[in-house]
Amino acid sequence: MTREETAMELDADETTEVSPMTLGIYYRRAFPHSVYYKWLNYNGAAPTTDFTHREFSFTINDGVYVRYQSFRDASEFQRELVRLSPSKIDIGAIFTAAPKHAKSLQPGVFRPVAKELVFDIDMTDYDDVRTCCQGGAICAKCWKFMVIAMHVLDRALREDFGFSHIMWVYSGRRGVHCWVCDERARQLDDAARKAVAGYLSIVRGGAEKGKKVNLSQRHAHHPHVVRSMEIIEEYFEQVLLEDQEILLTRERWNKVLAALPDEELRNQIDTQWSKRPDKPSVEKWSEMVDIVEKRASKRGAKFALSTFERDIMLQYAYPRLDENVTTHLNHLLKSPFCIHPKTGRVCTPIGQDQFDTFDPFAAPTLACVLKELGSDTAVGGKSQDISQAAASLTGYVDVFEKFVALLPVSSNSTSHQSLDF
Repeated sequence: MTREETAMELDADETTEVSPMTLGIYYRRAFPHSVYYKWLNYNGAAPTTDFTHREFSFTINDGVYVRYQSFRDASEFQRELVRLSPSKIDIGAIFTAAPKHAKSLQPGVFRPVAKELVFDIDMTDYDDVRTCCQGGAICAKCWKFMVIAMHVLDRALREDFGFSHIMWVYSGRRGVHCWVCDERARQLDDAARKAVAGYLSIVRGGAEKGKKVNLSQRHAHHPHVVRSMEIIEEYFEQVLLEDQEILLTRERWNKVLAALPDEELRNQIDTQWSKRPDKPSVEKWSEMVDIVEKRASKRGAKFALSTFERDIMLQYAYPRLDENVTTHLNHLLKSPFCIHPKTGRVCTPIGQDQFDTFDPFAAPTLACVLKELGSDTAVGGKSQDISQAAASLTGYVDVFEKFVALLPVSSNSTSHQSLDF
């Protein structure tokens, strides 16, 4: 099957119905306002500064970016959301004062003090390793990179850092977002967030760099590396060798061989495969590993040869983070349940037990939701319960409700906290 047959650009014709009018209907009739407010108010009985001092950013009127929006309660938030009908909602930090008053405050008084620890993984960061699609296109084959990323990061955040309130969200187009909502995580300052991001970042370097994983002997046996490799090993043959065929052509196998720290071996393998270039990647991989292992077993061989197989597996399959999103307290991230402006798809939560089964192409579109709302979707129509109005959203709202129900009530602390590694 060709790339054109398997890839789906997701910039579908359905985006034509994304307008202030249709978004207004969605925000009034289908957006899960009650549980959304409980999430960002952290189950407080009355509005807390977790919500009232939270920055929201709305994109309205074909690209006008309105920052430092804030709301005194759930009713005001819902009313303004329906009135402005933003094409995009971004969530920012909790500040020392209500963000809507930012311009009237003295410099230094208005500053961010808390926010969920967030991660952004975008498929375009895998363009140098995926062969099925490029750019904005995704397909079932390359979506498995997101599956691996969710497994690896979720386990690390829970087992290495002790976090337990972790929500994964489909970005609506070609990636996933992670929201770590433990209070300890929300109180981390920029330095601690940078430390967490650094701990979780293994693949470094642009497309022009041949070897992007460089772990010391000490780090080779780190529990996070060992655990990540166990996860990657489950998927590597199917995803990288069978689906992506990373060794199918000379151009592809030379990208892999570029990370091999032995020129003689690189030339040997290149010559061998050039004689039989039609061999499937699974066979080539096995041959390469055998050749490298034999050389690595000799006395005086480079340490990097003994770790070559592991490093390539990490380089091709380990999660690729946008560290800037994680490290800065005042960085905004797209909200769950908003509509992706380019695809018309709802940004839906992904349950911890759904990593392997979640289908981005089954995520509801605004067109689908509007159709389910029925004929009484005119502005001013009466609100319905979401379970009756938009069946395609109910499963995702259920995931969201179960997650929010387990969040402890916030202590409303504004003190900063650091993590010890």
